[in-house]
Amino acid sequence: MQLCVIEGDGVGHEVIPAAVRVLKALAPKLEVIPAEAGFETLQRTGTPLPEETCRIAAQIRAVLFGAAESPSYPVEGYFSPIIALRQQLSAYANIRPTRYLPVATARPGVDFIIVRENTEDLYTGAESVDESGDSGVAQKIITRAATERVARRAYKLALENERQRVTIVHKANILPKSDGLFRRVAYEVAERFPEIETDELLVDTAAYWMVKSPARFDVILTSNLYGDILSDMGAAWGGGLGLAPALNLGDDAAIAEPVHGTAPDIAGKNVANPTAAILSVALLLRHHWRRPDLGYRIERAITRAITDGFHTADVEPRGALSTDAFTDKIIELVTAHSASVKS
Repeated sequence: MQLCVIEGDGVGHEVIPAAVRVLKALAPKLEVIPAEAGFETLQRTGTPLPEETCRIAAQIRAVLFGAAESPSYPVEGYFSPIIALRQQLSAYANIRPTRYLPVATARPGVDFIIVRENTEDLYTGAESVDESGDSGVAQKIITRAATERVARRAYKLALENERQRVTIVHKANILPKSDGLFRRVAYEVAERFPEIETDELLVDTAAYWMVKSPARFDVILTSNLYGDILSDMGAAWGGGLGLAPALNLGDDAAIAEPVHGTAPDIAGKNVANPTAAILSVALLLRHHWRRPDLGYRIERAITRAITDGFHTADVEPRGALSTDAFTDKIIELVTAHSASVKS
């Protein structure tokens, strides 16, 4: 197994090495190839995503990507490296599971997966401003090909994980040409999977139910922007963004990335929660390397640690462990499970 590791910015320099440590405890022969991307990389090299990083990622096809700083104002030469890398590797399905973990802010009974189209919609960068600078236009791009492949991935994932229902989320009543196409193609794919129940919600209605009763969801299939927003909402019911993993998955490539940002206020203090990064590695094991057994061992170790009162400060300030100490605990639990299996 080979893994391209991009730490990114901020706390990425702490949580990504933590996740690699856990992965190496399970797969000692793992070969790690470091690469760089992010805002710090832009400042140092003049680009947020160097060609060498793209070359390494394209060759290895498995990437662990930390958070990258994304300024909310124009910066010359900057573009989102993670969006660009998703497109270059055709990692077209963003998989965002949310399940209950025993922390105070989580909601019992929550266990759903959001499958978000990852390559188009308003995230293509197709924007323009008129000469006066007073009018900006962004193009919303929805295609049959992209919708069909992400819908197929969502239904296959539902089958593989013994899920019962896929909910198609859109705004076709207002955007009949774009969201209407997404809805229509998704239903065409659904017909090939009669064993899976299919329903639909307008995105504003889905947001309401995500707040009111998130346990009603099983698998959500949606477009890029809606999936981005709904998955962050849903992450609150799993305990927060510090515990929220994600995997960008294509047919032959995958990019694991924690959902949270760079958290510059705590960067370098050894207090960041590595759970999201570690669980993202578990998704990589499950869905790309086809080692669900190893992914399960990581997930089991995380649940066991938190249940037994081991956590970082974002979960509970009292009795909080450092990033390194929490990672040590996860490795202890993972290797203890390994020893019990061998015996």
